[in-house]
Parts: sequence; C-alpha cells; structure tokens
Amino acid sequence: MGQIHFVTDSTCDLTNEEIKQHGIHIVPLTVQINGETYKDRIDLQPETFIDLMKNADELPKSSQPAPGVFKEIYDELGKDGDQIISIHMTGGLSGTVQSARQASEMSDSDVTVIDSRYIAFALAFQLREAVRLRDAGATVEEIVAAINQLRENSRLFVVLNTLDNMVKGGRIGKGKAAVSSLLNIKPVAHLDTGEVTICAKPRSYKQVIKFLMSEFEKDTAGKTVKSIGISHANAIETLVNPLIEQIKATGYDKEIEIAYTSPVISTHTGEGAIGFMYYAE
Repeated sequence: MGQIHFVTDSTCDLTNEEIKQHGIHIVPLTVQINGETYKDRIDLQPETFIDLMKNADELPKSSQPAPGVFKEIYDELGKDGDQIISIHMTGGLSGTVQSARQASEMSDSDVTVIDSRYIAFALAFQLREAVRLRDAGATVEEIVAAINQLRENSRLFVVLNTLDNMVKGGRIGKGKAAVSSLLNIKPVAHLDTGEVTICAKPRSYKQVIKFLMSEFEKDTAGKTVKSIGISHANAIETLVNPLIEQIKATGYDKEIEIAYTSPVISTHTGEGAIGFMYYAE
C-alpha cells in the first residue's frame, strides 16, 4: 500500500513545525495590494499585512491558486501510486477548492478533494485529525468519514470590528456601515454552512464576549471540548484576551491556540476582527 499525502492552502492555521513534521503541502493564495502581488504567508506575513492594508488606497484583492499549480503537486505526489487528500478553505469564500477539483480531474493521480467549509483553525482541526488517522493506518475512506464527522461537531464565529472592508469590497453600502458605526455594532457571523451568515449584532465588546460564551457553553454542554483556536487581526486586547479569560472561567484548562489571521482572510474582515473556533464530541 502506498502513502497518503495531504495538500491544503495558506488559510489554515497549522504551525510551520506541524507542516514540516507531517509533510503537509501548502498551496498559497495570492494577495494584490498597492500594485504588488504577494504569496500568502510566503512573501507576505500576517502582521506586516495589517499595516499595509491600513495605508492602502484600495481594498486588497485575493486570488485562488490556478488549477495548474495543484496539478503539478498532484502529479508529483502521486507518480508512484500514492494517494492524496486535498483539504481546503470553504468554497463559500473562495474558488480554491474548485480549482483543486479541476486539477484532480486533470491529474492521473488518485486525489480526493474536500471542502472543509471552514478556514483558519477550523481547517487545521480537520487536517490534524486526518494526519492522526493516517499515521494510525486508516484508509482514505476512513479519513474522509472522520473529517465529515468532525466538521459537524465544529463551530466558527467571526467578529468584525469595522465594516470598512465590507464597504470597500462592495459587500455593504456606506449608509449601513455608517449606521453600524454610530451604534457601535460589532457584527458576529458564523460559517456553519460554509458561507458567512450574520447571527448577532452586539453593540460592545462585552456583549460580543457574552454572545460567544453563550454559544460555546450551549454547544459543548455534556461534551468533551477537543480543541479551541482564536485567529485575530490585531485584536489581542479588545477581544482575544477577554474571551480567553471567560473560557478559562468555565474550568477549561487545556491550551487555547492563538494565531494572526491570514492576509487573505484579513482582506475581507478588516483590522480588529477575530475568528473563534472549537469542536467538541
């Protein structure tokens, strides 16, 4: 039996150590800003991007990898008969997974493409489980079934601190943004269906934390919380630390992972946003 290889994209929040240790292949999206094009997390790091975005005249644009980029990787990894599982950010926000599917149809390699329906740590949760099962001797079919189950047990909330990027991107009118700003609304959305859906409109950071904790406690009641991750776009003091404090107050004593949001995601959310992700069984 051949090996099973994993391919994903640059929106996952795996650490560099994990990527190297488990031989995971990352295909970066690209970001165009100030007339320059950068490979996400390769030529452009999250912390640097926030400063660039704040000073940019226009909203940065992100692009998914071309099918040919995926095909080249698939051809190489599968040339000796090895199998490939390619897990990517939600198709509701990017054409990346569709690009991967097109490449899988062009390649002679045995490729299974999965839409994670999530991003960031919620994508990393699936990759970690896939690696664990592969190393335990699971088949591709068993890994896919387990990922599908993990996805059903996951939640991801996005909190926006500003609607500026939504206005620049044409996703919301300036009038609505102005009203939200006056009311100090911090929209909260979820990705339960793979697309961003507004589910609450709290008017302060305190109310944001209260809503997130209410959802967290309801979702995890009677279950074992397997993992928690928080991605942020420069929001440590306003949202990340207060949220961690409340989570620990529930008695949760495991690690809560924190990462800076990928430039691709920050392009859409703007500065000050966070993604709150967890799964429980």
